[in-house]
Order: sequence, then structure tokens, then C-alpha cells
Amino acid sequence: MIRKHSATLHGHRTSFSLEEPFWLELKTIADARKIALAQLIAEIDDARLAESNLSSALRVYVLNWIKAQTEDR
Repeated sequence: MIRKHSATLHGHRTSFSLEEPFWLELKTIADARKIALAQLIAEIDDARLAESNLSSALRVYVLNWIKAQTEDR
């Protein structure tokens, strides 16, 4: 199920929609990196291409993180 979430990035509120497994994995990644979830989302937002949307960028980040963890094993 897709849920709407919101965050404050660089002083402005934004919202994005994510499936629950992606949301939970973002929290896990933030914990693993020992950073706040909002900081992780801001980093992903800063790195994304202007033509991509934040929801997609978050999903791709999670996918790439999981792939990298799998390759490291």
C-alpha cells in the first residue's frame, strides 16, 4: 500500500508517496548510517536529477543500497 509522507527539506515542507517496504528500508538505512531519516531524505533529494521526482529517487536509492549490500557479501 502506498502512503503519503512529508518531510522538511532545506526549510520547506514536501510530500512524497512510498510503499511501506520502501519507507521501512529508508529508516533501516538511516539507522545503519547513524543519521536522521530527514537527513537521508535531504541527501537523496539533493542528489537527484531535476527531472526525477522525490518518490522515485527514494525508491532507486533503496534499491541501490540493497544491491550494494548484497554485492559486499
